[in-house]
Amino acid sequence: MSSVIPDSAQIGSETILGHFCVIGENVDIGSGCRIGHHVVIHDDTIIGHGCVIDDHSVVGKKPLKSRAMAIEPGADLPPLQLSDRVVVGTGAIVFRGSTVGTDSLIADLASVREGSLIGSSTIIGRGVAVENRVRIGNSVKIEAGAFICAFSDIGDGCFVAPEVTLTNDNFLGRTEERKQNYTGTRIERGGRIGANATVLPGRTIAPEGLIAAGAVATRDVDGKQMVAGVPARPLGRVPTEQLLPGEESISDSDQ
Repeated sequence: MSSVIPDSAQIGSETILGHFCVIGENVDIGSGCRIGHHVVIHDDTIIGHGCVIDDHSVVGKKPLKSRAMAIEPGADLPPLQLSDRVVVGTGAIVFRGSTVGTDSLIADLASVREGSLIGSSTIIGRGVAVENRVRIGNSVKIEAGAFICAFSDIGDGCFVAPEVTLTNDNFLGRTEERKQNYTGTRIERGGRIGANATVLPGRTIAPEGLIAAGAVATRDVDGKQMVAGVPARPLGRVPTEQLLPGEESISDSDQ
């Protein structure tokens, strides 16, 4: 029940590897890590101290290429970097070319595509799909089953509830023009989206904006504004007690 570890791999002290792990060339694993059974760590991956990579996970994977792809992954992706104390759950896949910040969690069966940046103390929930070229800030919670489309930008302290869908293609897969017009969702600091809501391409949720569960957001959402319905319409203001620290004193005109 041995693992495959090339001479070029660097493994820190007190790091434990499970059975049947496959470690790629030039991998660098910090000290005090726990690598589960049947984990695959691809070439050049950098893993910080105190990380947990759970059973059957794949990290540092290169994206597949196909002529049918609308967004090509790029030929020269930098190594995946997992900062200190990152936890990667069972069956999760984190692609090469991405970075995950300190104390963040990529939960079971989640995937993070290439070219994405995830901040510190952020949770990517069970089965979440983070597509390519996404930026996610610090202290963000993205709950189970959410779909974060390519080119999205999610600020610090945001909350995305289960089964939320962000979209980036107004052409629904038709015409060559669509390839020059992909636009993800921008959720600014403290923005929140309720369960099963859908956000159409290119929409911005201003700081502390809130989209209610089941809504379809076809327009931008103003700061501290609540919207609900299909299509989503203004419902009121976010209660002051729900605002992040420091936001109470900021007027809407300052955002």
